[in-house]
Amino acid sequence: MFTILHEDSRTKARLGVFNTPRAKFDTPAFFPVATQAAVKGITTAQLYDIGVEGLLVNAYHLYLRPGVEVIEACGGLHKFMGFEKTIITDSGGYQIFSLQHLRKVNDDGVEFQSHVDGKTFFLSPKDVMRIQIALGADIIVPLDECVKFPASHKDSLEAVKRTTNWAKASKEVFEDKTSGGQLFFGIIQGSTYPDLREMSLEGIMKLNVDGLCLGGLSVGEDRDLRYNILSFIQEYADKKYLRYFMGHGKPLEIIEAVSLGIDLFDCVIPTRFGRTGTAFTSEGEITVRNSPFSGDSIPLDKECDCYVCKNFSRAYLRHLINVKEILGVQLLSYHNVFWYNSFLKRIREAIKKDKFYDFRKAFVAKYK
Repeated sequence: MFTILHEDSRTKARLGVFNTPRAKFDTPAFFPVATQAAVKGITTAQLYDIGVEGLLVNAYHLYLRPGVEVIEACGGLHKFMGFEKTIITDSGGYQIFSLQHLRKVNDDGVEFQSHVDGKTFFLSPKDVMRIQIALGADIIVPLDECVKFPASHKDSLEAVKRTTNWAKASKEVFEDKTSGGQLFFGIIQGSTYPDLREMSLEGIMKLNVDGLCLGGLSVGEDRDLRYNILSFIQEYADKKYLRYFMGHGKPLEIIEAVSLGIDLFDCVIPTRFGRTGTAFTSEGEITVRNSPFSGDSIPLDKECDCYVCKNFSRAYLRHLINVKEILGVQLLSYHNVFWYNSFLKRIREAIKKDKFYDFRKAFVAKYK
């Protein structure tokens, strides 16, 4: 499944390839988020045009709407979306636990109120696994307990134990219900406590998982605490596992995490920023809805060769955003996803040439 092709000589960055029965993707990689089976503002044809190799879809949202039965009747998630490359389904654990006042947790699972209509549901870890198997994703992730930062050692320990037990129960269902066409990733919890991260890591690796997800980070902790945990994971995790940092992040965060051995990322940031009129460029973020860009005739990024940068000026994009033309959101979102995809390609090329350290240094110096 996961093959390491090259390890950078001056950092912990690594170049690899991950194979699923359906497709393969090169790492480090970034997957756009298609929460409700769609990347906001971007068609599947455009995702193919950009070269996107995989997406993250949220099983919790699809369970509520349109329902698992609808997607099954349409031939599974890939046919439902018209996307035939790698799809990961998130269990929805983060979304459920973010409800806070609308859910109750015990060792059997989670009772929560739907954010859609207020109806009460109960999902066990086995239920969540059956849902993801039925959806037909390539990589599925068990239900976990994500604690917010700051969290006490006691609460974090309880979450680690529960997450590990839920992963065991989920793996039993996975092995019973799948026929070899899907892969199972385990989630590492433990907040910012190295001893708990080690406990979680050991428990998950014993399950013979196909990859490791890093959960419970980028939830409010400062960057030093976050990178200490990433360094710890890099040191103690078996190097054969792909390391997936869920819900992370912005370009400077990604390049730092890559230097610490992370292989896969997902985040809503490219399209969310696009909807608010912000674009990513080689020199940093620019908010084109602002007045300084009203007469700016240059493209978003002179170094970008996407369709948007080849054809439209900052002034035109600002106009579209400010008059609330949906085209403005679509074009900015397209550019941002293209830019992220290109950014990861450049990272992979630098690792391949054993020049990632220099690439990171130059990028960080230029990106404001």
